[in-house]
Amino acid sequence: MIDTPSQPQTATAKDPAKGHETIVVLDFGGQFAMLIARRVRELNTYCELLPFDVSSERIKGLDVRGIILSGGPNSVYDPDAPLAPDWVWESGLPVLGICYGMQLMAHQLGGKVGPGIEREFGPAMVQREHSAPLLDGLPGEFEVWMSHGDRLDAVPPGFTSYARSGNSPFAVMADLERGYYGLQFHPEVVHTPRGKDILRNFVQGVCGAEGTWTAGNFIEESIEAIRAQVGSAGVICGLSGGVDSAVAAALVHRAIGDQLTCIFVDNGLLRAGEAEEVVTTFRRNMHINLVHVEAEREFLSQLAEVTNPETKRVRIGNTFVRLFEREARAIEDARFLCQGTLYPDVIESGSHGKGASTIKTHHNVGGLPADMKLGLVEPLRYLFKDEVRRIGEALGLPEEMVWRHPFPGPGLAIRCIGEVTKEKLDILRLADRVVMDEIRDAGYYRDIWQSFAVLTDTKTVGVMGDFRTYGYAVAIRAVVADDAMTADWARLPHELLARISNRIVNEVHGVNRVVYDITPKPPGTIEWE
Repeated sequence: MIDTPSQPQTATAKDPAKGHETIVVLDFGGQFAMLIARRVRELNTYCELLPFDVSSERIKGLDVRGIILSGGPNSVYDPDAPLAPDWVWESGLPVLGICYGMQLMAHQLGGKVGPGIEREFGPAMVQREHSAPLLDGLPGEFEVWMSHGDRLDAVPPGFTSYARSGNSPFAVMADLERGYYGLQFHPEVVHTPRGKDILRNFVQGVCGAEGTWTAGNFIEESIEAIRAQVGSAGVICGLSGGVDSAVAAALVHRAIGDQLTCIFVDNGLLRAGEAEEVVTTFRRNMHINLVHVEAEREFLSQLAEVTNPETKRVRIGNTFVRLFEREARAIEDARFLCQGTLYPDVIESGSHGKGASTIKTHHNVGGLPADMKLGLVEPLRYLFKDEVRRIGEALGLPEEMVWRHPFPGPGLAIRCIGEVTKEKLDILRLADRVVMDEIRDAGYYRDIWQSFAVLTDTKTVGVMGDFRTYGYAVAIRAVVADDAMTADWARLPHELLARISNRIVNEVHGVNRVVYDITPKPPGTIEWE
């Protein structure tokens, strides 16, 4: 994130997220906490993910309609297990506990939790025992996804069991009078087919949220907030070619027009045709003031003979900052910097609580000098990636840009293993284009989180015609994910992989072998470097 000491601003802008019905998710360290928040957002209801020990002061100003306690890795009976703060139970709001959250609710309200006779991980069938608002519309038996070792042995006073599974006598419990519900399973994961219905019953049925968190409302309220914050001052925005900065720029331009100047530092490390698309979309089609800095030579000179991935990132970041600073200083009356910061960035940066990890180096562009005092305009800081795409579509950005797969900050430099050269980049771009073309033509592009080619630093022996070859091996990477925290390799059809391999070997000179990466995350990462 660009380090920009804020100077006095023209007005205190109202956050476009505030004023909407809100569900608060308290994070107890579960791997699906962020996914719960995304699922609530999919119901057109604003949701904030906050640390478990947050004070009640943090939610003042939010129109909170309900609270969700997330899963977590602990056992609630451990002495150091995190507990829900007292204000949760004193708020009078409906509360939904999921997995650890359910056990925590039972533990704090007088129930009994202990080690399960058998652990329950994976698919399970749940049988309904009674009717409850949370289970409206669900059949008498339905499939869920379990992930727990402990189990509830006795419900707290005032609670009733509403469903059971083979290993969980209290798979669903509730105190209808207080609006407290507990689920031993995970409704937020796709492996619970009716999970979205259960969350809808809680958010809309129990909590009474009407679903006003829409792309149209967000755009209108963001425009108002941006104008109040910026006034008549100038704003600069660094375009990268990715969807986040593109949508942020389009939204700010909708608000303040020619007060915005975009700086596109073309580092020569983008995919085929991306630089041209950025210039065409923003300068010619959207008529945004755009400074196009063609800097391929400068970046490649900084990468000469560099093979360490982290050194690549640092040099690319430093070069970007130097060039961006040079162009930004030439823009008169620029008092604000627009960034495409997303809600996961805010959470990961540690600003939402103890123990959060910091963002990886390549997610940031570096820090501008301390004497370059710019206020930050971050119109997307409350959004997840899927919401950003909906905003981009509503703003009229081209589909190819809105639905482009995520792309790392250092670009192709970390998909070109070893030293980065112009020749190797050209080989990689051609191979990558084949991957993109074939996956799009086969109809899989929207179903995949990321897909790309990697030019390895391995050369292998091959035979083409009557000649022996010694060329690069190209790796294909395609993963499915919800938010890239975890990912699995995409089960692409063998026929599609065969077409990709055949085309790369035949059309990309210097490559004679193609392999497919089938490593999930974890233990691997999505990118190779």
